[in-house]
Amino acid sequence: MGDGKSGMTRPPQAGPDHSDPDHPPPVRFPGAAPIIVTATMGAADQRHFDALRTAHFPTERNHLAAHITLFHQLPPSALDELDRLLRRIAADTPPPAAMLREVYSLGQGTAFRIDSPGLMAVRERIADHFAGMLTAQDRGTPRLHITVQNKVTAAEARALLARLAADFRPRPLAIAGIAAHHYRGGPWEAAFARKFRGVRA
Repeated sequence: MGDGKSGMTRPPQAGPDHSDPDHPPPVRFPGAAPIIVTATMGAADQRHFDALRTAHFPTERNHLAAHITLFHQLPPSALDELDRLLRRIAADTPPPAAMLREVYSLGQGTAFRIDSPGLMAVRERIADHFAGMLTAQDRGTPRLHITVQNKVTAAEARALLARLAADFRPRPLAIAGIAAHHYRGGPWEAAFARKFRGVRA
């Protein structure tokens, strides 16, 4: 499993992406592109959640692939240091076990909650390394999730929640790696992606 680029953009759409609750404007670093860090899913899960976003996000707001945000705004100056750290983490960490636990309401949208102590441990390792650089939001404990709908009416959100919850059963979610992206006010620009390559004990 090699390292490579991981794009989050859904071309050819453009314009600011405020559809995703994972990234709160305004940007902390004016004039520069903050770094968003995400966990990457296995290919089958990525296709599944991309299809849900395509089906249920307002088309004009669906600028991103499905994703699991770990950090919202690391400083642009930390990119090289982050790359070195994630290379080390990817090399010694096996793919973390994860479970989809429930479908839940965002008020004007719908998301899937993720339970993964292993992925949270990876996030804590990164947070410890960059402790002095974290925003207040990134210093908090995140609620890992995948958003499949947002910025719709409350009635639309309730209808989708009911439909998805009716058939939902907790199941494993494949976590493949970790990626960094530049946020420039619209679709994210891929910086790098690393696959977890550690061997399970």
